[in-house]
Amino acid sequence: MQLEGNIRKMRTQLTYPVSYFLPVGENKVEMNKLVGKDISMNFTGQINCVSCGKITKTSFNQGFCYNCMQTAPEASESIIRPELSKSHLGIARDMEWAKKHDLIDHFVYLAVANDIKVGVTREHQIPTRWIDQGASFAIKLAKTPNRHIAGILEIFLKKHISDKTNWRAMLKNEIAENIDLQKEKEKIIQFLPAELQKYVEKDNEITSIKYPVNEYPKKLKSVSFDKIQKIEGMIKGIKGQYLIFDDDTVLNIRKHNGYFLQINY
Repeated sequence: MQLEGNIRKMRTQLTYPVSYFLPVGENKVEMNKLVGKDISMNFTGQINCVSCGKITKTSFNQGFCYNCMQTAPEASESIIRPELSKSHLGIARDMEWAKKHDLIDHFVYLAVANDIKVGVTREHQIPTRWIDQGASFAIKLAKTPNRHIAGILEIFLKKHISDKTNWRAMLKNEIAENIDLQKEKEKIIQFLPAELQKYVEKDNEITSIKYPVNEYPKKLKSVSFDKIQKIEGMIKGIKGQYLIFDDDTVLNIRKHNGYFLQINY
């Protein structure tokens, strides 16, 4: 099969294991069917901004041209730092966008990709956010009515727990043992001030996530279309937004949002 088009980050479904679909132009490739098979991906040199669609020489923030990085609501600083959201004050790059994405319920959560971490996501992004990070287990910690409050709550917790994922350890499946997320949740919420305690989520269900990986790499090397025009080999697994190849190279699909590829499989 041969396809070409701009790729976007893989779409996912929480099945056992996770189901992956790679958007290529107007098509979607069922990536789980390609685990254990060869694929060839050739970068044509064209990058289209994921916001405005214009051709850009350089991709910023996983898919934006420079102008959209500065102006598009989906590229605002509050995406990375939720506490900087001002939409609750009526201030945003686009208030209509903010009403649908910032002024909605958000969850603060605990997840285990390699070690335990804290994070923030919109309600409708569960469990997608956890899957994209390569988490194996996750639990909701707090529910807030907007992005800003979730970010403030996360700031208090980051003093006691990391908000980063070690992507190398995640891809090697080096998961810390004996982590009880329910007990960790009970401990961590004690660090919240009284005015934030009311947002603590009562649901203590732990979501377990399995990925379509035949073999995890012992050593790995990250590859990118910014340096290599053609990437090919047998896919031996998919985790987070990474393809894992048989030579233990890994490709971050999300990093290449908007790249125009020719794909053969």
